[in-house]
Amino acid sequence: FVGGGSKSNAATFFVILKAWDERESKLDQVLGGFYGSTGAIKEAVIFGFNPPPIQGLGSTGGFEFFVQNRGEGGTHRMSEVAFDLMGKANQLPELAGVRTLFRPDVPQLEVALDRERAKASGISVNEVYAALQSTFGTLYVNDFTRSGRAFRVQLQAEAVDRKSPEDLGRVFVRADDGRMMPLSALVTVKSTVGPEVLERFNGFPAVKLLGAAKPGRSSGEAIAAMEKLADAELPADFGYAWSGSAFQEKKTGGSSAVVFLFSILVVFLILAGQYESWKLPIAVLLTVPIAVLGALAAVWLRGLFFGAAANDIYFQIGLITLIGLASKNAILMVEFATQRRAAGATVEGAAQEAARLRFRPIVMTSLAFVLGVLPLVVSTGAGAASRHSIGTGVFGGMIAATFIAVFFIPVFYVIITRLGEKRRNSAVAESSTGQEVSS
Repeated sequence: FVGGGSKSNAATFFVILKAWDERESKLDQVLGGFYGSTGAIKEAVIFGFNPPPIQGLGSTGGFEFFVQNRGEGGTHRMSEVAFDLMGKANQLPELAGVRTLFRPDVPQLEVALDRERAKASGISVNEVYAALQSTFGTLYVNDFTRSGRAFRVQLQAEAVDRKSPEDLGRVFVRADDGRMMPLSALVTVKSTVGPEVLERFNGFPAVKLLGAAKPGRSSGEAIAAMEKLADAELPADFGYAWSGSAFQEKKTGGSSAVVFLFSILVVFLILAGQYESWKLPIAVLLTVPIAVLGALAAVWLRGLFFGAAANDIYFQIGLITLIGLASKNAILMVEFATQRRAAGATVEGAAQEAARLRFRPIVMTSLAFVLGVLPLVVSTGAGAASRHSIGTGVFGGMIAATFIAVFFIPVFYVIITRLGEKRRNSAVAESSTGQEVSS
């Protein structure tokens, strides 16, 4: 299930956890205790995994990292490099539980076909391999439908007839002249060791390493630490690649800043159309940095700033939300001040009257939202970490936008309006001077 391959000596168990209220330990503690309790078992290598955070992106939680052999080295050199990197990765403070299912020295039976003898006996090589596959392996025959259901037909010998190499003497193939010859007369079997499953990733032989970030560390920190170690330790003819959710995180890692800037641009264009001005939207959007600082201060005070919640997707969504919420407070004041200015009030008078009349509605609506996200801040149970991340950021950002930024909105309006009127007056004066000279 995890390693990608059919193995006769491997199994996968899905363990269903108890309800959240009945659990006495966190999942990381359960997995740690599981490793400790199964480490003394000599007959098996046992691993415990989280499910992937997004179903379909990988087979386990954490990250999937491939060590790729891009040179001429064989399987044993590839395993030596991968196991050496795995051992050093487990010593890093950002990583935990780095392991691999790759085993280079699994006991095997090597079956060698005497092609010359088979040809001399009038037996096709394909017939020999088909007989081996249909008895000791599985051979797909066809599909058939019965009672509205599709069934697959596969050919395989009974387990009692394929228990040992000596059973090859009881399997026969037909020669061109109709004679039946036992496989034991055409093949030799010897014991050897080798990898049970050989993987390729992006065309290169590869070994897959599974791991996760230590508690209190983000997945981004784990990815960066693994890349730094691989760049320093891997030989020149080896490379690495990411898969699963780690690959998606690497691919979209720089998109959050682009989305944030694009959101600000969209709000700016909408406000520019509403006010029919390119300057008044700036007075509105100048409150956004104050809200962002409030969000960062909140997650820092709660101890999340250096953890996974500092820059996860939930916190980023909260920052996008703050753009609209912080702008809403400024819009209430700037809109009213613009109307008073159009009615003939001075810039300072319009700003003061807007601040006096709109302060209470701003505080009431903002506090309603703050109290609405408070359950996210103090939530418990399964998935509480994501709710803490988005709730704490939005809660802190709205507190700053309500009780700090609201005092700066009139100042921003006065500064931006004064600059706009000063530039407009200068343009009018230059136009009048030009007309007089022309006359």
